[in-house]
Amino acid sequence: MLPSFIMIDDFLANPEHARASALRLGYDRGLKDGNYPGVLSNQPLVIPGLEEAVGEVLGHTLKPAPGTSHNHCRITLRNEKGASGVHVDPCFYSGILYLSLAQDCRGGTDFFRHRRTGLDRVVTDQDALAAIGYTNPNQLIEEVVNHDTLKPAKWEKSFTAPMRYNRLILFSPWLFHNSGPGFGDGPENARLVHLMFFANAG
Repeated sequence: MLPSFIMIDDFLANPEHARASALRLGYDRGLKDGNYPGVLSNQPLVIPGLEEAVGEVLGHTLKPAPGTSHNHCRITLRNEKGASGVHVDPCFYSGILYLSLAQDCRGGTDFFRHRRTGLDRVVTDQDALAAIGYTNPNQLIEEVVNHDTLKPAKWEKSFTAPMRYNRLILFSPWLFHNSGPGFGDGPENARLVHLMFFANAG
């Protein structure tokens, strides 16, 4: 069984190179296509051996999840908001590598429990679904996650994975989560992350 959450500090041997490469990517707000806060890089930042390294941690063979922003970076400035809030990811496993400098890091990634159902993730077991009045996971996602995504009173924060330079967090995409607030007034001191969405390749 896959762990729900893993935190790895000092993930990259040369985070300075990754950060500099991330900042050199294009970030065109006119191309934004999504509900996330901030702006996504126009191109991916490929980290050699990433799928293999994470796959070794998880005990699975991994590949990029199609149709996702795998390997793209995101910059979020202070007060930037997204069109959605608490959500789940369409993949086998998720990851976020924090690339903001130590003196700028704040917040992180927040995880939540849904107050009415008591759930902290999407469940797929039929008995567990039936116990809360649902017939399938898609119905649960639509009527709980999507319906309540921007309603803070519907959620209770379970924990925050604190942002730290060169820290990688890996987690089940079915956990209810949301990015912490943006910060900074420009790319150099903003919330800078490298996003990972993995598919199971074996």
